[in-house]
Amino acid sequence: MSAVSDLLKNVAIFKDLDDGELERVAEVCREMSFEGGDYVFREGEAGNRLYLILSGEVRISRTIPGSGEEALAILKAGSLFGEMSVFDRSERSTDAISHGGCKCLTISRSDFELLLDFNREIAYKVLWSCVRLLSHRLRSTNDSLRSFLAMSMF
Repeated sequence: MSAVSDLLKNVAIFKDLDDGELERVAEVCREMSFEGGDYVFREGEAGNRLYLILSGEVRISRTIPGSGEEALAILKAGSLFGEMSVFDRSERSTDAISHGGCKCLTISRSDFELLLDFNREIAYKVLWSCVRLLSHRLRSTNDSLRSFLAMSMF
């Protein structure tokens, strides 16, 4: 199994894939490097690829009119990001900025869709993993919102 496959098996949406399936995903991955401060993507751009951080960090942020940048998260090696726009074909909802330099694996939307179109078992496993991931994120958001609302009532 390749080094890329080893990395992919620890990513939530690929964790259910067997070694052969991971190799097929690895075949469509490309490596990209970014210097510190480089934009990986900008809010409002077309979302045409997803990213997995190999090394370094990526800052996920939004620009608030009149306030400037609001950092939402600092992602570290092993984190997957940018997948929402690939799945729903929408614009990027945040900025992703290299935080001190980073190296990422990336998969384009077209390669990802072709992979899923021609490998039904991979598609089934990846899509169910996505459902579980998105459900988890929604629950976390609901919990955070519930806590925020409870605190704001006092």
